[in-house]
Amino acid sequence: MRSTKGKKIVGASIGDCVHVAGVLNFLRLAEGLGYETVFLGAARSPEDVASLARNERADILAVGYRLDPEAARKLFRRLKGSLAEQAFSPSLFFGGTPPVAAVAVEECIFDAVFSGKEGIDEIISFLRGAESRRGQATYPDTLVERIGWKDPYPLLRHHFGLPSVHDTEEGIARIADAGVVDVISLGPDQNAQAHFFRPLEMDKDQDGAGGVPVRSPRDFERLYRASRRGNHPLMRCYSGTCDVISFAEVLRETICNAWAAIPLCWYNVLDRRGPREVAQSIREGQTAMAWHAERGIPVEVNEAHQWSLRDAPDVVAVAASYLGGYTAKKMGVRDYVAQFMFNTPPGTSATMDLGKMLAKIDLLESLQDDSFRVWRQVRAGLASFPVDLGQAKGQLAASTLVSMSLRPHIVHVVGFCEGDHIAGAVEVIESCQIARGVIRNCLSGMPDMRLDSAVQARREELVEEAWTLLDAIGQLHVMRATGRLLAGGLAPGEADDPGEDPFTDPVTLAMAIKTGLLDAPHLRGNPHACGRIETAMVGGACLAIDPDTRKPLAEEARTGRILGYPQAGHNVAAALQ
Repeated sequence: MRSTKGKKIVGASIGDCVHVAGVLNFLRLAEGLGYETVFLGAARSPEDVASLARNERADILAVGYRLDPEAARKLFRRLKGSLAEQAFSPSLFFGGTPPVAAVAVEECIFDAVFSGKEGIDEIISFLRGAESRRGQATYPDTLVERIGWKDPYPLLRHHFGLPSVHDTEEGIARIADAGVVDVISLGPDQNAQAHFFRPLEMDKDQDGAGGVPVRSPRDFERLYRASRRGNHPLMRCYSGTCDVISFAEVLRETICNAWAAIPLCWYNVLDRRGPREVAQSIREGQTAMAWHAERGIPVEVNEAHQWSLRDAPDVVAVAASYLGGYTAKKMGVRDYVAQFMFNTPPGTSATMDLGKMLAKIDLLESLQDDSFRVWRQVRAGLASFPVDLGQAKGQLAASTLVSMSLRPHIVHVVGFCEGDHIAGAVEVIESCQIARGVIRNCLSGMPDMRLDSAVQARREELVEEAWTLLDAIGQLHVMRATGRLLAGGLAPGEADDPGEDPFTDPVTLAMAIKTGLLDAPHLRGNPHACGRIETAMVGGACLAIDPDTRKPLAEEARTGRILGYPQAGHNVAAALQ
């Protein structure tokens, strides 16, 4: 990536053109990327512009013109001649209307021509990439490099996977050509996630259900090749729910997996996405995190929103967010992608959402040091999108606006049409354009919603309650370590050695789920969980409630009942029997 420090851009509109908004916006963007800029004004002659740019020792001369295309052609030739006379050859950028931009391309004197149809990505690429030559935009090919390259704009990620490999391939090419998505998040069908290496176990009737039916490394390679065009988006893919390391190796070798999304407590008998026991899947997830860490691949632990999707109280989601980051750090992960899913559960207010997300950030980012970096990723909740497509577009814009308060590095755009049908390439592109418009306005200057008193009060409340829950998990671990509890979730013949760390011990975490410390209403009837917790939306927040009084239940009281304190309604030993 080329350094912009010390580089100078001189800008002006030429001829009789008095329109300077485009030039000024370009110069402001360049300043934000580290350039020194000089604005020469409006309606300057090509000769004056060439002379003044030479005097300023400009590295880049950016000119704008929005009037007659044929008049522009004459101005371009005069500019070329004036620069040649002075033996001065800066990089030349042009911006104008599409008809004038077409003439600028024909004249072949400009290193970059912008017609207003380009995304911010392409402009940044020319400003931040390697030496710019006509049309040769460059794009970083790793997550962390691309985040730094596009800063202060967040990367846009979108899920994509159609029920046909061919259709998905064509869609990826179309999305890449549009240049609006930085990360294509490939969604394989459940057959691929669970049985990629065991084709005889696949249910052929479910081919293409929930995503693209990739069946071989060659399929992945086809899809990746389709993305090597346009803005060359990064690609990543969901993790497997079986043969986890083998699947990770395929993703690394075929699509250069930008980062891995690895569950901590899920993709098993809890959500019925696989046959693994909870403790076993936690152990395998930790192994997968360590495998990616050894290879320098960033990791996301998609844990917290899994609880909120099942109507768990906000405090469980906040504590689970910390457990995911904590585990990743202990497994050696350096670059951690933290996903913050808004609008979940349905009925969550923007105020309570922000408080909840800020509490997660407080806990997660307390883990940061020289060996562990947190990258913030925000997204709208899938269930928040109405069937009406007009209203759904409004929801996408509103959720993006609120989530930008977190100053994210990545915006995971959810297709506005998902409440009605899966997103094709056209909907992916339109959804990202909606998000880009919101982001551009937010970065131009917005009031800080994080400072709202109700947001801060909820943030502080959840931080305190999350530590209460985490302390309770620690107490559960001590009870087990001192022989007061018989651990469940062990494989046959496996010794029960809890170790010293409750937050990374698979059996302790499985016991926390079984006893109800980590619980959600949707887990009722699941023999591998407690499923006894009751929650309600109260003032826009999801709270645990007392099943008898129907009133909110403080976390100290809730965990106390579970651990067998005097007011206990049930206790740990009983739950594990």
